[in-house]
Amino acid sequence: MKSATDGALRHVLTHLLTPLLMCIGMGLAYLGAFADPAPHDLPVAVVGSGPGARDLARTIADKAGDALAVRTVNDRAQAEDQLRHQDIFGAFVPDAKSPELLVASAGSDTTATVVQKVFTPVAARQGTPLKVTDIAPPAQDDPTGQGIFFLLVAVSIGSYASVAVIGGAGAVLPVRIRALLAVATSVAVSVIGVVLAGPVFHLVDHGLGGLWGMAWLYSAGVLLIGTGLHTFLKRWTTLAMMVLFVMLNFTSSGGIFRPELQNGFFASLHGFWNGAAFVEGARGLAYFNDAGLGRHVGTLTLWLIVGLAVTALAWTAETRRRTGTATTASADTEEEMEEAVGV
Repeated sequence: MKSATDGALRHVLTHLLTPLLMCIGMGLAYLGAFADPAPHDLPVAVVGSGPGARDLARTIADKAGDALAVRTVNDRAQAEDQLRHQDIFGAFVPDAKSPELLVASAGSDTTATVVQKVFTPVAARQGTPLKVTDIAPPAQDDPTGQGIFFLLVAVSIGSYASVAVIGGAGAVLPVRIRALLAVATSVAVSVIGVVLAGPVFHLVDHGLGGLWGMAWLYSAGVLLIGTGLHTFLKRWTTLAMMVLFVMLNFTSSGGIFRPELQNGFFASLHGFWNGAAFVEGARGLAYFNDAGLGRHVGTLTLWLIVGLAVTALAWTAETRRRTGTATTASADTEEEMEEAVGV
């Protein structure tokens, strides 16, 4: 009896390692990414072509140091164009009576707030209030503009949690069937995401077909990567998926803070991680006349190709195994599904 108890206790303690590692990883990722936001080379502009505008831009740049990357633009139209392409995140229009700040908060409400804090004192030194004009506000039902980020969270959880089911309950199935299940599940998850974004919460009022395409590319990539990894990692697949598609993914997506407000590690991930591609692609589709959409769709496509490659490797590895090996699912099956937690 004592031996059985000791064995069961060792079994429980061994499997407690996974949630403890998740706890450490989530703490490091979320606190590392979000705890101390500060601007780093945040691009802003002063509108004007004369020496006064250039002097003001130089003064602001000298005081800001590495926090801002200050440029001048010739006129308001050029400033608005750069804001809509997210080449800059704020444009100050000097005026002795009514200085104005142009922002595009749909690109990031937190970044627009930071830019406003930068230029409010500039106007105050002139003794005039600062007028703020938002040329690209978020949807009426999404005033903070963070709904697209939470859509990413929903689609991600639906995707990586399904990996545990397909890899666990479907362990006896051939890889090709598990891959087909992954693709079918990605269709279901992406449709749910679009319904939530459109008819239910009105986060996006046009381009739902394009949004569905990006959601499907994203979800299919996650599911195929997870389905392939399960062949090699077994019950550790859940932890791997959490690292890839929660800890590193949500934190670098730009949904809460853009990379210009984050440290170098998470800012660098923003350039090629699939969550960032989904968030920025959806923003471009919804608010910025498809600006940068092709590049973000390309990134999502590359992640899908990686998923296909990992699944192909899993297919090859399982094919090479002995055909006489028992095909019963391991005891890890139920544990894997229990570990598929949502964050």
